Amino acid sequence: MPVRLLDAALDLLLPAACVGCGVARTQLCPDCRGQLTAAEPLRARPAHPPPGLPEIYAAVRYGDPARQVLLAHKERGALRLAAPLGQALALAVRAAFPATPRQERPLLLVPMPSTTHTTRARGHNPTLRVARAAASALRGAGVPTRVVPALRHARAVADQSGLDAAARQRNLRGALTVHAHRTRLREGHVLVVDDLVTTGASIVEATRALAEAGADVLAGAVVAATQLRD
Repeated sequence: MPVRLLDAALDLLLPAACVGCGVARTQLCPDCRGQLTAAEPLRARPAHPPPGLPEIYAAVRYGDPARQVLLAHKERGALRLAAPLGQALALAVRAAFPATPRQERPLLLVPMPSTTHTTRARGHNPTLRVARAAASALRGAGVPTRVVPALRHARAVADQSGLDAAARQRNLRGALTVHAHRTRLREGHVLVVDDLVTTGASIVEATRALAEAGADVLAGAVVAATQLRD
């Protein structure tokens, strides 16, 4: 509630247009917010699932308003949007692994890493920020949850845009490593989280790196997917 009140106050002081639909005097209107935070998550279905891809659940299909909200948060530094995006991600996490407040082991959300260069250029790490917002939402619902930023890039990769599914797999193979929290990864239920899934190549590579470190990845969860299983 305090975040909602702050959002409302800032919207009055700094008039804006909804990033999702353009309605005036609000950063994210109630309708667009509801499309994110009250969605019914579905399984993601890449056109050609790569080998090693775990089950992935997405809160929404990648299209407006989700697309505009994700871009505003990631590329334009609209940091307050991390809260509704985190609520959406929390829905996908609950669909991927229906945890209960009484479970003994916590959920461990491992966000896909950004490169140091990308984080500096953007001024923040959007996936980590959304993962933390999702963990907060889950803890608020009584589900023990931690964010474990265990992954980092082991080598440079080419820009993924414009690459087909096979090329993305080759580009990412061996690109990630677990650099920290190896012991912690064995203390809970591990899920890889990201903002968007298209071909699934990134989540496959994250799953490989985590498995080599001794972690058992149960599933993936994302805010949006380009293709969903209706």
